[in-house]
Amino acid sequence: MKKFFILPLLLFGFVAASLQAGQEVYKQVAPPPPLLYGLGFYGAIDMGANIYQNRGGDQTFTDDNPNSPFFGSNLEVHPKNDVGFFGGIKLGYVFGSGWIRPTVEGDFFYNGFRGGADFTLNEAFTPCPDCPTVLSTRQRDVTTWINTGAFLGNFILRFAPGNQKFQPYFGAGVGVYYAESAGTEVVDPLTGAVPINTGGGRSHADLAFDVVAGSDYFFTPNFSAFIEYKFLDYTSTQINTRQDRDLKQQLLGAGVRFFFH
Repeated sequence: MKKFFILPLLLFGFVAASLQAGQEVYKQVAPPPPLLYGLGFYGAIDMGANIYQNRGGDQTFTDDNPNSPFFGSNLEVHPKNDVGFFGGIKLGYVFGSGWIRPTVEGDFFYNGFRGGADFTLNEAFTPCPDCPTVLSTRQRDVTTWINTGAFLGNFILRFAPGNQKFQPYFGAGVGVYYAESAGTEVVDPLTGAVPINTGGGRSHADLAFDVVAGSDYFFTPNFSAFIEYKFLDYTSTQINTRQDRDLKQQLLGAGVRFFFH
């Protein structure tokens, strides 16, 4: 009797084990986290054109000394605002991963452009008290190359909507610049007089500030290409004058940015 009772139990155990072995076990797999573009520390290189610089308006200088043989002469100066070139590097850090991301950035770049001016000399030359005054007009075109280096610290707000691949931004900053240029001399070909002589080369260092706006497009979470507009102001706080001596420039460039996250 015991044998007949044990046999059904063994058969039931083998069937239950077979059913359990045939069952598939499913595990719930979490979806991969979304890609985050443009986080943390970054470095960038950029270059472009200094498309316009306001080097001041036209000026007229007049010799009003009655004892001067050039009494009554005047010199008209028309500054040039030629296109230039800039290029440099950026180092920055992006805070947070939301769709608004505060950013601090150091911007270090070379900025070179042509200076100089068109001169018109309306000369009144009286060689002696009883001699007649000789009137003449001379025109000269003087060009120099101005080299500058700027070092600015910018605070920027970046925006990362949607899939974050397109990230516009804007900001502003302050820093210093250093500029140097060759000397300029204007010589009257008739008399050999030198109404303007700036001497040797000149250099100047002062405060600078800028306003920037641009946009990145990301090819990977760590790499983007960008375009940027920059309004740049070189101040002249060390020059005491009644006129605005600031050099206001507009720069347009492009570059690439790499994030180290």
